[in-house]
Amino acid sequence: MGLEIHTPYTLPVNDNVPGNDYAFCVELDGQPWFTSKGAMIAYYGNVRFEPLGQTSMPAIVAARFSSPLYSNDWVLAQGQGKLILGDRGFNINSYDLDDGNLTIRASNLLAFQPTLDLKQSIVPGFLTLLGTGKFLASSNGPVMFAEPPLRIDPEALVGWADCPSPSHHFDAGWMQNFLGAARGFLGANSRGGTPVRLHRRRDRPDPVEREGARRRSPAPAHRVANRHPRAEQSQGAPQHHRVAVAAVTPGAEPAE
Repeated sequence: MGLEIHTPYTLPVNDNVPGNDYAFCVELDGQPWFTSKGAMIAYYGNVRFEPLGQTSMPAIVAARFSSPLYSNDWVLAQGQGKLILGDRGFNINSYDLDDGNLTIRASNLLAFQPTLDLKQSIVPGFLTLLGTGKFLASSNGPVMFAEPPLRIDPEALVGWADCPSPSHHFDAGWMQNFLGAARGFLGANSRGGTPVRLHRRRDRPDPVEREGARRRSPAPAHRVANRHPRAEQSQGAPQHHRVAVAAVTPGAEPAE
C-alpha cells in the first residue's frame, strides 16, 4: 500500500481525512469555528486562532459562548483554508444538530460552528449545545448508542440529547464584560488578530476535575445522547432517546 500524500485539493470538506478516523478536516470559508485549544494538527491557507478574550469578533463570542469556566480552553479559528484537527489519537466524528439540544462531556467536545449556542451545563464537567449546526466530538474508541433504561459508568458516558438540559446562561453583555476583564488581566490591549500557538492536544484536566469535583456515581438512565442528534421527528411522534457511551474500558489509553 502506497503512502497517501494529501494536498488542499484532496482533503475533504468537513469530514474525516480519508482512511483516518483520528483526524478531521474543516473547511474555513469565511465562517469561523470554535475549536478547543490544542486541537489543531495542521492547516493550509490563511487561518488565525484568536483567544476568546482577544478575538476580533467579540459579539459572536459573547452571544454564542456562554461558559466562563471553559472560556480559556477555546479559541476562534477564522480565515480561509483547510484546518486539520485531532485529539490524543481518539476517534473523531461529526454530528448535526437540527434545532435540538445535546449535552456532552467538555473534554470530548472538539469544535462547533457558531450557529450553535454553547451553555455551561449544571452537571459538572459537561457542556450543552443548542440550536442548528455541526459539531465534532472525540471518543477513546468507537461510540455505542443505547436506549434507556440503563446505568452507565460515569467515565464512559459521552453525552445525551433531546432531553431537558438544565444549564447556566450568561447574557451577551455579561460575557463581553467578563472577556474584557480577562483581556485586561492578561495585559492584552488589542481586541483581536493575536494568533496563539497550538499543538496536538494531549490529556488536559477538566477545570471541574482539577477542583476535585468529579462524580463517581453511575449516570442515571435519562441522560441520553442521539446517534444523529437531529430534531427531525414529526410532531406528535414519540421521542426515542439514546445514550451515547464510549465502548472502551474506563481509563484505557488510546491505541497506538
